[in-house]
Amino acid sequence: MTTPTDTLRGYADTLLALHQPGNPVVLPTVWDAWSAKLAVDAGFSALTVGSHPVSDSIGKPDNEGLTFDDLLTRVAQITAAVDVPISVDIESGYGETAQRLITGLLDAGAVGLNIEDTVHSEGGRLRTSTEHAELVGELRKSADDAGVHVVVNARTDLFIRNDGDDSDRVERVIARLNEAADAGADSLYPVGRHDPDTQRRLTGELRLPVNAIALPGVDDPASFGPLGVGRISFGPFLQGALAGHATTLLGRWTD
Repeated sequence: MTTPTDTLRGYADTLLALHQPGNPVVLPTVWDAWSAKLAVDAGFSALTVGSHPVSDSIGKPDNEGLTFDDLLTRVAQITAAVDVPISVDIESGYGETAQRLITGLLDAGAVGLNIEDTVHSEGGRLRTSTEHAELVGELRKSADDAGVHVVVNARTDLFIRNDGDDSDRVERVIARLNEAADAGADSLYPVGRHDPDTQRRLTGELRLPVNAIALPGVDDPASFGPLGVGRISFGPFLQGALAGHATTLLGRWTD
């Protein structure tokens, strides 16, 4: 069943308002209706759907081993199961147009997206900063045309790809993501695990709320606010932690 536009607008506005630097929203990364309900029942008010855990859950590789339609099928199951705003990791866009990406997400009941700059459909090349900003701008325009302020989380993979020289990587990340901010992003995601000084620099020099990735069973939840973080997600690490517990439980029955 299609979610009414007014409801989607409300979800989107709620999700955007939760992004507060220094008081970060925690968006548990889920992959199906079961994990989504688990997170909502634990008290979380918004969620993100991760491409890596979704891919693992249906036996396909990450980095666009699934199709956009595969992802939308799962997203629709999640939005039917929980009554909270949902953001979706759409990897580098699956080769789809911005209009198709926005229409597909809204039709599935989602109101946010994560868009990265590694183009998996083109051999894993890195988009130029201008290309990435243009895509962010196209996504913003398509969302505006649809009448819903879809929350755009612009991600760069410069840290995890280890591209270029170490000496200016932080500067290049900041320049790239601020270009995406100017194009219409709502939050910025320099994906990777960062030391406190680097994290402070990122949150200090990036012009929008910054997304940090956390290890749910290891990190101190209170440590991110003082670093200026505005959004926390778990990537594949929540699913991985649960898998570790499951392996322990199942191991009792295989010895």
